[in-house]
Amino acid sequence: MIISRAPVRITLGGGGTDLSSYYSKYGGALIAAAIDKYTFVTAHPRFSNDIRLKYAKIENVESIDDVQHNIFREALKLLDIQHGIELSSLADVPGRSGMGTSGSFTVALLNALHAYKREFISHRQLAEEACKIEINILKEPIGKQDQYISSFGGVTQLIFARDGTVTVEAVKMKNDSRDELENNILLFYTGITRYASNILKDQNEKSKKGDESTVENLHEIKRIGLETKRVLEEGNIDKLGEFLDIHWQTKKKLSKGVSNTYIDECYELAKKNGALGGKIMGAGGGGFFMFYHNGNNKEKTEFTRVLEKKNLKKMNFHFDFEGAKILLNTKGL
Repeated sequence: MIISRAPVRITLGGGGTDLSSYYSKYGGALIAAAIDKYTFVTAHPRFSNDIRLKYAKIENVESIDDVQHNIFREALKLLDIQHGIELSSLADVPGRSGMGTSGSFTVALLNALHAYKREFISHRQLAEEACKIEINILKEPIGKQDQYISSFGGVTQLIFARDGTVTVEAVKMKNDSRDELENNILLFYTGITRYASNILKDQNEKSKKGDESTVENLHEIKRIGLETKRVLEEGNIDKLGEFLDIHWQTKKKLSKGVSNTYIDECYELAKKNGALGGKIMGAGGGGFFMFYHNGNNKEKTEFTRVLEKKNLKKMNFHFDFEGAKILLNTKGL
């Protein structure tokens, strides 16, 4: 048996500039952090020659072409595993919640399949293969950050060149600054799930057409991403709260689907109760809120109590610095 895991992520600044419709013209830049919430994939050889998949559904098929789950199917095709395998997946956070779960799943799956074939694979190759499946083969209108941060882990800067090349660089923070950052970021689940592609498709089309407002907003978001790296490395952690607020106001201009009345009410309530800034994770429209709050423990406890009255559910976390990892591999034993 093989057990593979890959972390989900939070984006600290620059999200949205990792879409090819933008970076192919202007280059993109963002800061993301992997957290200790994971997608797990197990792989096990089957006695019979069929393929068995377990996720929200259960599939038993004789041929890869009969697999309904798009990512399972294309990953098996990419690695030329034709039969005799059982795969299952579990996740710490719900899908369609803005935490990059699809990218995390694809990375964990590919890592498991390579281990199944007794192949070594680098973090970069994992990320590139995951992007190939989701973006090139399945034509999802998404960016590259989820696959890369899930593969590499850490608090990381990703630079997207016009030719699609991705530069990965760890954000160099002192330990106390990193602890302060982790302590002051608070995550809350809205209970709303949505398909990111529905929102990103709108942004993608506007960006491709060179819509002036969309491009200018993405320029501003990229600037925030670059500035975020600087202030984090300088130890000016509270500046992130201000950047998040600017980022959120700018992000809402990209598409009508980014926010709604309930999300706006929650955001304003958070600001009134001490949050310096925040935003909805991922494309927007639901999923997880991320707020920056620099108060003491008592103030944060009260902050949480107030938001829970709005039916927001807090999720505790720590940063993950391992990235994609094989937890167990007994296939060669």
